[in-house]
Amino acid sequence: MINQKSENMPELPSDPLSSVVALLKLRPDISKMVEAGGRWQVERADMASPFYAAIVEGRARLLVKGQAPVMLQAGDFVMIPEPDSFTMTSEVPPPPGAARMPLETGPGLFRLGPADSAVEMRALVGHCRFDAPDKTLLLSLLPQMIHVSGHDRLMALVPVIHDETRADRPARGMVLERLLEVLMIEALRSCPGHARPQGLLRGLSEPGLGAALHRIHHAPDGALTVATLAREAGMSRSAFFERFRSALGCAPMEYVRAWRMAVARDLLLRGDMTNADVAHRVGYGSASAFTLAFVRQEGIAPGLWAQRHATGLHVHRA
Repeated sequence: MINQKSENMPELPSDPLSSVVALLKLRPDISKMVEAGGRWQVERADMASPFYAAIVEGRARLLVKGQAPVMLQAGDFVMIPEPDSFTMTSEVPPPPGAARMPLETGPGLFRLGPADSAVEMRALVGHCRFDAPDKTLLLSLLPQMIHVSGHDRLMALVPVIHDETRADRPARGMVLERLLEVLMIEALRSCPGHARPQGLLRGLSEPGLGAALHRIHHAPDGALTVATLAREAGMSRSAFFERFRSALGCAPMEYVRAWRMAVARDLLLRGDMTNADVAHRVGYGSASAFTLAFVRQEGIAPGLWAQRHATGLHVHRA
């Protein structure tokens, strides 16, 4: 039986996209206005934080490792949830050996290119971070890069985030976290259908699979089997299995187990639930069954894992 304390805890959103974004735990980092003129280039390697940019004026060429080059123009928004490295340049890149690092010309204002050249490109650029202890599953469900053109809602959100970052208002951190969640959700659901790779967005775009995914995310503690999910999707077991694996990149029950563990890690870090409580909430019949499954995936017992990660999280936030 779940104790009273855990019953009063806030639930994750039941919508699949919202629940994934909520578990990622977006936190604000940097927001800046970048101005550029002439022939310029900026490079970033071994990045550890999500990156986004809204082109306010002009054009810029973006090269992201593993992606085709993209020419960005005014009104374009781009987000890279898990960047490795990227290069952004003027339409005609500078010659080898030219200065490549931005010059800070004011609080939150950076300049690229020769100082005597006219400003030809302006972009609002931001970095954030994910405080989720294990981002592997969550990021595997999202596109490697989101590029949206002419989306007014996205373009309106970025200046609000930039303004909030520069200000010193009450509840600033909370406001930024909510704004970043809205920004990511808006970017993800604005991703063009034809550009959706394997992952959650493709699954949600198919009516039958979307219904099954809602069932998984709405009730991770339920009796979920391929047969019950296939009925939810209105398909035969074999058709559902193949459609799910094609859209999501994994088998249905593999996804269920991974999602249950993602939810379990979040519950463990809240610190006021027993293993039996967590087991019940994520569909395991007993604390021992949950502990065995957790050790199989993480290599250590749930309690020890929670101690280690909770300590690291407090240090990070401090």
